[in-house]
Amino acid sequence: VQLQASGGGLVQAGGSLRLSCTASGRTWNSYPMGWFRQAPGKEREFVVGISWNGERKNYADSVKGRFTISTDNARNTVYLQMNSLKPEDTAVYYCALDPTLYGLGSTSLSEYEYWGQGTQVTVSS
Repeated sequence: VQLQASGGGLVQAGGSLRLSCTASGRTWNSYPMGWFRQAPGKEREFVVGISWNGERKNYADSVKGRFTISTDNARNTVYLQMNSLKPEDTAVYYCALDPTLYGLGSTSLSEYEYWGQGTQVTVSS
């Protein structure tokens, strides 16, 4: 599986960005996906996970109500819509695939085996 993330950039606080993650190499829509982020000097942290069928979504408390994950199966793409961005959202964002067939979208980094290359999001104050 290859994951390609895109859509990062520089935005002012309160602004919005939409990240995309396109998967190739296998049928991915039977597996859960997730977004993680890593700020400078910090560990990679969970942002959101989505179950294989899109029915269950787990958000980190820090992004609830501001971020929305969605999928487009026809395009093999997972999106992360980020609204009301804050400077503390600044990080490199990674998409990831959990190879648990029909999984529910784990919050644990260790469950994800396939990772995209990351896309930088910078929110200025």
